[in-house]
Amino acid sequence: MSSSDRIELLIDPGTWDPMDEDMVSLDPIEFNSEEEPYKDRIDSYQRKTGLTEAVQTGTGRLNSIPVAIGVMDFQFMGGSMGSVVGEKITRLIEYATNQFLPLILVCASGGARMQEGSLSLMQMAKISSALYDYQSNKKLFYIAILTSPTTGGVTASFGMLGDIIIAEPNAYIAFAGKRVIEQTLNKTVPEGSQVAEYLFHKGLFDPIVPRNPLKGVLSELFQLHAFFPLTQTSIK
Repeated sequence: MSSSDRIELLIDPGTWDPMDEDMVSLDPIEFNSEEEPYKDRIDSYQRKTGLTEAVQTGTGRLNSIPVAIGVMDFQFMGGSMGSVVGEKITRLIEYATNQFLPLILVCASGGARMQEGSLSLMQMAKISSALYDYQSNKKLFYIAILTSPTTGGVTASFGMLGDIIIAEPNAYIAFAGKRVIEQTLNKTVPEGSQVAEYLFHKGLFDPIVPRNPLKGVLSELFQLHAFFPLTQTSIK
């Protein structure tokens, strides 16, 4: 599901207000593969998807409840997390912290973006520290939604830091992928051991929620945590 479709699914019509749309990746480590330079690759994904990067962030209303939301897009370089993805998510969290908004991050990612080297890995710590301030200091409420696939540095940072972590049915959720584990350890990964339903029984996350009821479930969770719909009278 594209990030735009998911925003349409969760956010009330006419309330979506995007943030940092014009932020684009440079080529910090001058990464050149034999196939195509990193900059050219970014350009081609921008043309293909109509997005500037692998995450859309912004604010909107979910059943009239004001929320901050970031939605990753696997169609843009496998939803990989480079400096821009990390910066956009961090700025979103900081905005939500200052405005006392509940936060949703929808994960769909192959992990850290290798073309930006260790700068990609640093995003894990940056996002996690912004979330620490949001959750521990300000006592605000963050829901992580794990879609297929959620792997690598996203799983290892904000994917697993939700106050409530929701997974989609049959989602592939892992740190290292099956092939990498098998090549590294010379062991066979059991079939289905990285699928949401199996991991649910191991206690990795909270509910598994299909797409149809998702908006209603989120709305209930926010209200349980004292984030309520804006009514016409409260806008004055």
